[in-house]
Order: sequence, then structure tokens, then C-alpha cells
Amino acid sequence: MFASKSLGEHLLRGLIGVGALLGAAAYGGLGWPLLVLLPMALVALRGCPACWTIGLVQTVWAKMRGRPAGACVDGACARP
Repeated sequence: MFASKSLGEHLLRGLIGVGALLGAAAYGGLGWPLLVLLPMALVALRGCPACWTIGLVQTVWAKMRGRPAGACVDGACARP
């Protein structure tokens, strides 16, 4: 559910999300930068840092099992 198609994509989303969160925290005031950076972080992290971390674990787990996240085997989709 949270996993990405590739590890690189997932790490890029994390880099963008954490960067946007840090940028919003560094700005420290109200205004348009905060209104842009916080939604950007929420979209990149798919809701929250915990959701992103769960997705990272699921993506790595799927890669270790040798199949893409959400792959179907013999016509039945198994949970990763």
C-alpha cells in the first residue's frame, strides 16, 4: 500500500519531503513559503514521516523478495 515502484523513487520522495519540512522549520514564520512547503512535504511523504518510513520498509522488503511491490502471482495479488 505504501511501497513505491523503485527504491530510488522512494528515497527521492523522502529527500523532497524532509527538505520541505526543514525549509518550513527554518523559515519559522507565517506566510507563503510555509503555505507552499508544508503541503509539498505532506504530498511527498504521503501524509507523514511515519507513512514514508513504512513505505520504505515495504519497498525494501519487496525488493528483497525479488518482485515489485504489489505484484500479482498466478492471478492472485499477495500482500507484500
